[in-house]
Amino acid sequence: MTPDHDRSRSPGGRTPLSDLLRGHRLAAGLTQAELASRAGVGVRTVRDLERGRATRPQRTTVGLLADALGLTGATRREFVSTARPAPTPAPTPAPPSPSASAPVGATPDPGTSIALPQPVPLLGREHDVTEVSALLAAHPVVSLVGLAGVGKSALALTVAHAVAYRHPAGVAGVLAGEGSDAADVLAASTAVFGVSRLADLACRLGDRPALLLVDAVERAPGPVAEALRSLTTTAPTLRVLVTGRRPLGLAGELVRPVAPLDVPPAGAEPADRSELARWPAAALFATRFTQARHAPPTPAELPALAALVRRLGGLPLAIELMAARGRILDVPELLDRYGDRVLDLAGVRPGWEPADPAAGTVTLREAVATSYHLLAPAERRALRRLSAFRNRWSVELAEELLADGGGRWDAAPLLDRLRELGLLSVRGTGPFRFRLLDAVRDFAAEQAEVEGETEGIRLRHASVVAGLVRRTAPGLVGAELPGTVHLLDEATGDIGAALAYAAQEAPGTALLLAAALPRWWRLRGRDVSGRRWLRRLLADPRTADARPVLRAWALLGAARLAAEHGAGPEELPAARAALATFAEVGDVTGELSARSVLCAVLRGLGAHDEAREQAEAALALATRHQRVREVAVAQHHLTWHDVRVGELAGARRRLATVDRLAAQSGDQRLRLLARADLAELTRLEGRYAEAAEQGRRAASALVELGDPGRLRRTIGSVGLALAIEGRDDEALAVVTEVWPSGPVPGPRRPPAAERWDPPGWGRNAHGEDALRALIEGQVALHRGDRELAAEWFAAAAEAAADGADRRDLVEALVGLAASTDDPTVLDRLDRARQVTGVSLLPREEELLAPLRERARWA
Repeated sequence: MTPDHDRSRSPGGRTPLSDLLRGHRLAAGLTQAELASRAGVGVRTVRDLERGRATRPQRTTVGLLADALGLTGATRREFVSTARPAPTPAPTPAPPSPSASAPVGATPDPGTSIALPQPVPLLGREHDVTEVSALLAAHPVVSLVGLAGVGKSALALTVAHAVAYRHPAGVAGVLAGEGSDAADVLAASTAVFGVSRLADLACRLGDRPALLLVDAVERAPGPVAEALRSLTTTAPTLRVLVTGRRPLGLAGELVRPVAPLDVPPAGAEPADRSELARWPAAALFATRFTQARHAPPTPAELPALAALVRRLGGLPLAIELMAARGRILDVPELLDRYGDRVLDLAGVRPGWEPADPAAGTVTLREAVATSYHLLAPAERRALRRLSAFRNRWSVELAEELLADGGGRWDAAPLLDRLRELGLLSVRGTGPFRFRLLDAVRDFAAEQAEVEGETEGIRLRHASVVAGLVRRTAPGLVGAELPGTVHLLDEATGDIGAALAYAAQEAPGTALLLAAALPRWWRLRGRDVSGRRWLRRLLADPRTADARPVLRAWALLGAARLAAEHGAGPEELPAARAALATFAEVGDVTGELSARSVLCAVLRGLGAHDEAREQAEAALALATRHQRVREVAVAQHHLTWHDVRVGELAGARRRLATVDRLAAQSGDQRLRLLARADLAELTRLEGRYAEAAEQGRRAASALVELGDPGRLRRTIGSVGLALAIEGRDDEALAVVTEVWPSGPVPGPRRPPAAERWDPPGWGRNAHGEDALRALIEGQVALHRGDRELAAEWFAAAAEAAADGADRRDLVEALVGLAASTDDPTVLDRLDRARQVTGVSLLPREEELLAPLRERARWA
């Protein structure tokens, strides 16, 4: 039943197939490019067939071309028979090979023969081998289905050898042949077990189990299914392992899709080659690339390697083909040249018999197209829509995207069908566990472009994502925060794609989406880019008629994010406008949020009295409406006004209230912020070791939560406590941890011109520079280097002058005064205290007492 591989090749010119194909194409009024696009094959394939350069195309390619040309009946049969003349079946049993090694503890039957090639070593398939081996013990027919090149044949061979000890009557295999009928399949299947008739097979096997591997059943699915029904009925001890692109539909058949190899997730890139084993796709690429180039990937190539195997979708065939190009290109060059052209990768179709390279060559596009055309028209349309998703998605999101006219779409049957054909990957247990393979998504997107559906699909996708975010965003405060952040993290790629497209084509939808994201952007350190989106969309004249409340939330979001990186004063008018809108329409939630943001922005301006008034107004409003969490937020703002005037005991009582109310409302983040502030308060009280310990605990919890700006401030406060206590090395270790690009321990100059701003991390630059300089200044002062300490404290005062926390300014000036004998520093300090209303603490008064005494006598 093996295919008849015609090794005689035409050097080019007219052939019966080339004339027939060209005639049908012209009759249909199609160009070569149009026919290739409609069939889902490469235009080069059509061109080579019409020129006679290729005379024996794959049967799947022939079917795709016939479908695209609309051929039916006798016309189709003529076309197929011309393109793929029926082979002469010639089943020849392979010679027995030594018995495979049995698992530990098993004793193979010395008489067992394995008429199969030896398997190739597999990477990352250990679980698959174990699972399929177990399935074979419980089901008469197990079908491994998936895309061409996913590794079905290699997995089947490995499993067959692994379970040989359980099949003493023999293990053998046949390769389905193009044009074979059921009689051919039966003849080949009985022959490999040493008998010539089906009736003799039962006698040959007796009550002993045997295993038959049937590979590439998509070449003749109907005949194979018919033959296997007869085989399993006549020989009940026979187990069958099948590989193909779709199930056979047999009674008792267990369908087991074969997924691609695991790839490094976005953001998780191997630091060295030893980490590649965590992701089998990356390990396979590195192995094959090393064989091709005779040198392993360098550390500098590993990020590009991770990105490349993600684009290849973990498909072993694609990985092998791409790695082979390593003979002349390095990994970044491969990513740059082929990262957007993976569908055009071509190679010999997998199998376990020698094949004519020209006859067996298949592109990934053709491999996906074959499975695509197995779908019904409605299923294809749905797949084209699903190609809009950039990463993993949920059943609910799929149903929203697929629904038409407000009706509900039950996506479960479709998703099961896509999984069954190997087009869909299902990983994990959370709601976001579905993902189209990259090659499938790219192909479906191409087909959507051909059908003129792309614009409508992307607009629908943007609307669905905006709905998801709007429904989810309220959970960014309160007890639901961790789960909400995780859900939005899962949808990061789709949020970005939806926002970018809608900003161009549907700015109203983009504004709806962006206005719900500021809290998430802040927690993920994207305050700079998020603010840019909001400002751009608010300035777009097409959003001028958006609902006033929506624009108010967008204005408030811009102010909230600006406060994170020291630009709050720029957005003060926006925050005031948002407050006015919310108050006018009676939106209590919006008014409370606006007053909270104004507290932070006004503190950054040094308008502490007005900031306190906003906090007190928020406290009254929240109390009146029994908003427990918002009462806690207002108390949290008021804490720092107590600190400003030196009422540390009152501040401590407020923080206890914040912790209690936050626990009552289930807001874990607010509790963590209160505990971080308690550590800072403990430092101001002079209990430095206790403050450092409290701060470390709070920082550890903030790592899990996110919020990088607050995390850096908390760790920096720990460093300042350590520095004041004289634990210099530990304090400098904190500097290195929080500001890794900063100076190393040793002689240093103040960082007035050194502004570390990691890409993608919004931050309050002035506040963080002030905190860093305060730590360095305290270390220098403790070491007796008053000149260097004075330089650091001067730099801290300069940075803190525009920072959100004016207590940093007072601390910097106190340190500067303690490091010099310059009485003018005391004048600066007094002026700063008058403007900010910050009271000196007992420790600070003690430091300044000698200087004041000298100034008085001078």
